[in-house]
Amino acid sequence: MKTLYAAVLISSIGALAFNSASAQQTAAPQEDPAMKIYRETTPKINDLVHTKLDVRFDYKKRYMYGKEWVTLKPHFYATDSLHLDAQGMDIKNVSIVKAGKNTPLKFTYDSLTIAIKLDRVYHNNESYTVYIDYTSKPNELKAHGSAAITDAKGLYFINPDGTEKDKPTQIWTQGETQSSSAWFPTIDKPNQKTTDEISMTVPKKYVTLSNGRLASQKLNADGTRTDTWKMELPHSPYLFMMAVGDFKITKDTWKGKEVSYYLEPKYAPYARDIFGFTPEVIDFYSKTLGVDYPWNKYSQIVVRDYVSGAMENTSATLHGDYVQATKRELIDAYYSQGRSTIVHELFHQWFGDYVTAESWSNLTVNESFADFSETLWAEHKYGKDAGDAHINGDRQQYLSQPNLKTKDLVRFHYTDKEEVFDAVTYQKGGSILYMLRNYLGNAAFYKGLNIYLKTNAFKNGEAHQLRLAMEEASGRDLNWFFNQWYFGAGHPILNITYKWDDATKTQTVYLNQTQDGNVFILPLAIDVYAGGKMDRRKFWMRNKVDSLVFHSATKPSLVNVDGDKMLLAKKTDNKSLDEFVFQYFNAPLYLDRFEAITAAAKQQSNAGARKVIIAALNDKYYELQIKAIKAADMTNDDVRNAAQPILVKLAQTDPNTLVRAAAISVLGKLKASGLSNLFKESLKSQSYAVQGAALTALSQLNPADAVALAKTYEKDSEGALTQAILMVYATGGTDAQYDYVYNAFNEGAPQTQFNIMSKFAEFTGRVSDPAKAQKGIKAIADFGVKYKKYGIAPQVVQILNGVKESRAKLNDTASVAAIDKAVAELK
Repeated sequence: MKTLYAAVLISSIGALAFNSASAQQTAAPQEDPAMKIYRETTPKINDLVHTKLDVRFDYKKRYMYGKEWVTLKPHFYATDSLHLDAQGMDIKNVSIVKAGKNTPLKFTYDSLTIAIKLDRVYHNNESYTVYIDYTSKPNELKAHGSAAITDAKGLYFINPDGTEKDKPTQIWTQGETQSSSAWFPTIDKPNQKTTDEISMTVPKKYVTLSNGRLASQKLNADGTRTDTWKMELPHSPYLFMMAVGDFKITKDTWKGKEVSYYLEPKYAPYARDIFGFTPEVIDFYSKTLGVDYPWNKYSQIVVRDYVSGAMENTSATLHGDYVQATKRELIDAYYSQGRSTIVHELFHQWFGDYVTAESWSNLTVNESFADFSETLWAEHKYGKDAGDAHINGDRQQYLSQPNLKTKDLVRFHYTDKEEVFDAVTYQKGGSILYMLRNYLGNAAFYKGLNIYLKTNAFKNGEAHQLRLAMEEASGRDLNWFFNQWYFGAGHPILNITYKWDDATKTQTVYLNQTQDGNVFILPLAIDVYAGGKMDRRKFWMRNKVDSLVFHSATKPSLVNVDGDKMLLAKKTDNKSLDEFVFQYFNAPLYLDRFEAITAAAKQQSNAGARKVIIAALNDKYYELQIKAIKAADMTNDDVRNAAQPILVKLAQTDPNTLVRAAAISVLGKLKASGLSNLFKESLKSQSYAVQGAALTALSQLNPADAVALAKTYEKDSEGALTQAILMVYATGGTDAQYDYVYNAFNEGAPQTQFNIMSKFAEFTGRVSDPAKAQKGIKAIADFGVKYKKYGIAPQVVQILNGVKESRAKLNDTASVAAIDKAVAELK
């Protein structure tokens, strides 16, 4: 599963709530008793063998009527009872099936579990089949989601009555973590595996999708059609899926296997633009892992109102609608979240589906690998800089959340299993695999993955099995690595200082781990640049305070600790600015240049720092170009004189649209009328990012003209252009533009709402019509209520009080009263 909460709620809302953490830390938290519970792997009493379902849907009631034939056998010990998870259902019949005949069984049901008394004692060399007639009522189920998976009712009816304008009617399921049992009775645990057959009866105008192959389709006399899907290889219940709706199917192949893309008709023409690289990724992962894609087909479907980012259902991944895009939108996508999600879910078909975590405590063997795969594909497809940039983003996302430093990667203690879906399991886990690959070398690392996959195929895995596979492949003991990174918490906080002794020609590197708790064992590459060449020294840091002393004929120009830039650590590297300047021009990696640009950006009065910033405007990797463009201090005459002609050229001709847009944005802030033709010409671009930057730049030259210009782009705007239109209207618009901005805010994703909130609030404060102002006040307040649990309320109150001050000056007492009421609810 790829979660969206981390990207949106933590980074965006967290940024807005910059002081919320300190505001909330008024008392020491009480230890939750649930944290003392050891979360053991669920014992196996009965094993699922085969699950057969026959379902039909009641769109009006939001019910699903199901018949199930579930085949099981005792795992080891003989038993005469069976417990099945079944959430919020009506259970009409439970019977044992023998010779085609159903014999009722005694059972009790508490709305969560069916406790069944079997007809006799069964041993583990015999199987039995239980028939269940039931009704699933997901909308009546009181289920709670999490930050990662925002709902847990398992089965979702989207616009079932067709009353919501511009929204299709769909049905889809979401099983992770344990929500499949909201739509069919099962042993809803990841350490169960079963084959399945699912027959769906639906209106014949709709398309269906499920796991495995479409075995048959039968038209019925009542205008419905029954589709039967068969999954003939075992997989876990949480990976079962169904989807029903008006989808157009585009088909590809990989080695004779069907690869298909299910999209709303509007986006079907762009299916190959969105998903067309999938066969290439399947081929790359199959070759890299030495295990061919294991399922008989691979489908991807995009649905509305999805409760997370995407889900790796076996052979049938389900995506939220944020991956849908037109050809024009994809011009600016590069390795966007949508594309990284596509490869993330595909890697799960091996790590998660083929071999599945035996418990949520060991979720790392699913999600850390899928996270790592995003970097793996970035390296392969876009180059090493792109891979290094991606994994560095992972590291920073984890390191920016200090509350996570006490959480183990393999986590046997938690309040709720949903908590394990966090930046420790995803970003930290992916970064740890990146370090392990570097330590072992690519060949041994991928050989270890091959051993792990083949040894545990169609079964379950955990971190210990991963360690054993890596040790078998490499011949190295890895207990030290797994103990500190998998079964321990936190990360090194490393302070690095240097001393050169010219008399003795010795260089000393001082390393100090300052984190609380245990020392981390760190194998380090230390690159020494002296006398025009680089010499790499291998060093193991085994103590909290350590040092390396070596001779050098001349004072090194640079000593680069963590020379391969692999370490997951919070580093303070006390290099001089001259050393960082040397690092930019001589050390080869993305992070070498990133660190140098960061250091140079703070000291642009220095000639060496300016040299770095100006050179980085043409860095070979576009993200570093953009970093330098944004860092350039255009109030410094020396910087501006050197940078402006380069920025003009970048704005006009750079092949990367995001670089062009960044350059235009910086040039726009100069408010130089001589650049207006460049901005107007840029409005002709097919890139929404370039157009948005150009419109914003023109608005800084003439706000009134920009409002009129923005109107002409309303009907064909997405992404950055839409944001620019909103900002232009919010800054300089009148009542005539207010509804456009209000609708964009009210219907927008959290990121959109965050981006325009302050300007939208200013607009709400000055709009003439009090009724419009009150609509805006309610929308801002609703945002605050929705995300109150993330500490956003104090900032929303502050924003609303600013609107109140403006409305009071307009003598709008009704709006002032509405704000007072909203503020009271937020406090």
